[in-house]
Amino acid sequence: MADTVVETKPGDGHVADDPSRRDFIHIAAVAAAAGAGVGIAWPFIDQMNPAADTLALASIEFDLTKVAEGQQVVVKWRGKPVFVRNRTAKEIAAAVKDDHAEMRDPQTDAERHKPGKAQWLILVGTCTHLGCVPTFGGGDYGGWFCPCHGSVYDTAGRIRKGPAPKNLVMPDYAFLSDTKVKIG
Repeated sequence: MADTVVETKPGDGHVADDPSRRDFIHIAAVAAAAGAGVGIAWPFIDQMNPAADTLALASIEFDLTKVAEGQQVVVKWRGKPVFVRNRTAKEIAAAVKDDHAEMRDPQTDAERHKPGKAQWLILVGTCTHLGCVPTFGGGDYGGWFCPCHGSVYDTAGRIRKGPAPKNLVMPDYAFLSDTKVKIG
């Protein structure tokens, strides 16, 4: 019996020689590998989202009736102290008077509060030098004094003396009514 040899030619229907089918297998393998990579990476990416307790502190509401004229209340927002100050007419006048004084971080008093709400000053209560908490009523300008390194802020929270490079930070806030503010 003689051995017969069958020759195959490209295009006669054999799977090994079909380039479109081979390309499909390669594309499917790459897509499966990419899907597996995303499936493995997602738990690591998802764990970087903020925790529920952090999201709960993203914004707070505060009742302004708790702050008498000339007083300040410290509330905690995102783990930081926030000063809510009900400024007197004298404090506002002192801040406006110094609007054009030479300052390291120049801002007018009007830029430090919401329009029509000059009596309410809301600031993050950490010194912009090293993060200490300043106290009100110290220093040469009647505002805040940081006891750590001697930074002095005026009644608008603007840096006037000392090593602090910037004014006290103003957080995002909005007045919900005449007696309620939302911080954050």
